[in-house]
Amino acid sequence: MALLAASWPDTASADWRDDIGTFRVGIVAEPGAGNTVPGLALLTDAYTKALGMKVEFVVARDYRALIEAQVEGRIQYAVYSAVAYATASERCGCVEPLVAPVDTDGAAGIRSLLVTRDGKVPDLAAMPGHRIAMAPADSVGGSLLPLAGLTAAGVGITEDSPYLLHAGSAAAAEAMLVDGQADALFGWETALADGNPAAADSPPALPAGQPAGTGDQPADPNGTMARLEAAGVSKAALRIVWTSGLLRYGPHAVRSDLDPEAKRRLTVFLTNLKSMTPDVYDLLETTHSGGFTVASQKDYAMAAAIVRMVSGKEGGQ
Repeated sequence: MALLAASWPDTASADWRDDIGTFRVGIVAEPGAGNTVPGLALLTDAYTKALGMKVEFVVARDYRALIEAQVEGRIQYAVYSAVAYATASERCGCVEPLVAPVDTDGAAGIRSLLVTRDGKVPDLAAMPGHRIAMAPADSVGGSLLPLAGLTAAGVGITEDSPYLLHAGSAAAAEAMLVDGQADALFGWETALADGNPAAADSPPALPAGQPAGTGDQPADPNGTMARLEAAGVSKAALRIVWTSGLLRYGPHAVRSDLDPEAKRRLTVFLTNLKSMTPDVYDLLETTHSGGFTVASQKDYAMAAAIVRMVSGKEGGQ
């Protein structure tokens, strides 16, 4: 009986494959790459084996086109940035994240920081009386994330707040603090999924939106604190006044109506990809080399806040 059961066709499993026909994976090509994806044959073969069905990669010209394709059901699966995913989710509520990448140190995303020098800005309430440097409006970590995070926390701030000094680049905003033109700066650092800084031996972080400590924990080597120290600002002079919630790295997302068995197969395949076939992982994820971990809708709350803030601003114009 057991042998008969094992050999009997799994009609339920076959049905979802038959219904889909060809499973389509959407991805945005690297700038200047046209509609080509490096290692496309290897990627297609890996997904084909994982799902047990025909797979085709669809290369979109940009995230806007990728979102349209998934919302309209022309692709079942998409590789998104965090904000692009949140935009798709706000559009139709018909997508859900499966996994997202992490860095080798465990960092799952970034959070915004308000950094002051020599204690000039003691808390958020003091901001209007000081000069706060901010990166350009299209900077996610240095502008969009802090504005959305503070707005969500009930702090009255807009892109046009008179105390904000808008710099031409993130580096220029940092230079304003270094040179004394600004009293504080909105910057960023990588962080773990629990909100703690992605650095060894760090003390626990306070809840998002609450004042942080004096900055004596190891700094993210690529983050704002480390760059300020490299520019000659004493570590002891820097203090983190506020941190935002985590903006998680962009997910691999599927349509919510995809069969649960397909979701399960994809999740198992992706979470084991780094350890089982690292060459394929490196083709699929070129920026974050720590592997994929399971993601959920709540992980993209900050991304959704950014989308709502930007949508509200555009709607008011």
